[in-house]
Amino acid sequence: MRVMRWAAGGLAVAAGVRLARSRRRRSLHPAGRSMLGDLEIWGCVEPTGSALLDQPGRYDVTVRLSKGWGTRGERADVRGVAVRVGDTDLLLSTVGPGRWGRRLPMPRRTFDARYGSVAPYRTGSGGKVYLAAGPDPAGRPLGRSLDAVGEAGTFLLYAIRGAVVQPFGRVTLGRVLPPPVDAALAFDPIRHATGDLHPTGLLHGIRGVAYHASQRWRGASPANQDHRPS
Repeated sequence: MRVMRWAAGGLAVAAGVRLARSRRRRSLHPAGRSMLGDLEIWGCVEPTGSALLDQPGRYDVTVRLSKGWGTRGERADVRGVAVRVGDTDLLLSTVGPGRWGRRLPMPRRTFDARYGSVAPYRTGSGGKVYLAAGPDPAGRPLGRSLDAVGEAGTFLLYAIRGAVVQPFGRVTLGRVLPPPVDAALAFDPIRHATGDLHPTGLLHGIRGVAYHASQRWRGASPANQDHRPS
């Protein structure tokens, strides 16, 4: 646990340095590609206490795939996936394997990788759940670079509680959005959350401050408004 706290502290310092140097551009995950998408949820077999995770449904979503430090091409980077569904922004980054590895961001050379929320979410039942995403064995790969990401790529979403890992949905990518639309999107997992699925923990708090400051500096639209492109 001490190692985890040190790692989280190091990430917070790195994010702060990056934030302090940023003006008029994203300080976190600056390189990315946004697109419309379709989210199919079949629901968790063992209820988590979140309507979004537990109840079957189909939603139009906005998705952004990104690189945390903005490295070029297929170079390794902490890759991210953001999904805006209704009033909720879900932000995940590539992580390591295993119970403890999924709590640490890890560089990857492809978008077809394991993603995690790093810190937990609190659900309506009072329990905690980690969110994750990964490749869809039955779907089309996302690709190794941002230029390769396009329509019809898919990935699966998971809810993790203890040792129980439950797949609850599939995201299918659609039309790629123009760069100006991507630049105007303002994802925020803290301010864009619901009462029964809300980020918790120190790392989420630090992340919320960083995202809010970055959005203010670059003049992005407030994250608590719905800016789904038409």
